[in-house]
Amino acid sequence: MAIDYGGELDRLIQLLAKLPGLGPRSARRAALQLVRRREQLLLPLADALARAGANVRRCGTCGNLDSQDPCAICRDTRRDAAVLCVVEDVADLWALERAGAYRGRYHVLGGTLSALDGVNPDDLAIPQLLARARSPDVQEVILATNATVEGQTTAHYIADALTNTEVKVTALAHGMPMGGELDYLDDGTLGWAIKSRRPVA
Repeated sequence: MAIDYGGELDRLIQLLAKLPGLGPRSARRAALQLVRRREQLLLPLADALARAGANVRRCGTCGNLDSQDPCAICRDTRRDAAVLCVVEDVADLWALERAGAYRGRYHVLGGTLSALDGVNPDDLAIPQLLARARSPDVQEVILATNATVEGQTTAHYIADALTNTEVKVTALAHGMPMGGELDYLDDGTLGWAIKSRRPVA
């Protein structure tokens, strides 16, 4: 029998249960902890969520999330503007940043190509990527898509589109497990993969 926790608490539990890694039981525990520690957790969290909702946006250059546009990575003059690392999602960008092995710029596609789901190049940030890659400043494009069928299909599409350009196209070394996703890999594996990148045939 379902327990009625009260309107507001039920809504909080339902929303928390939608977060990755939280099922109904974990959501109930999290909600209870938040309510018990209202001053230390609940109110600051509500304020942080409201501020993030009002201020966080996608970077118009690379697609990263930040409260400023361009984002902190795009504004950082110490980063190598000649190298562009292409990732599927912001979580993948964050994973590479955690590894600390890459100091160039990024381009977030916003997903992968998928004929089954009807996702074509114009549904992703691929046209913007091709325009950036053709800039005289860019000398290398690293394809850091996930080692999934969709990720590899997307990487091959981009590599083909850049065939007749001066830019060098490389991909992450496949010390990464097949079917693996960047966000779930350890920092050492990610660091080795970025350092061992190879040209795409």
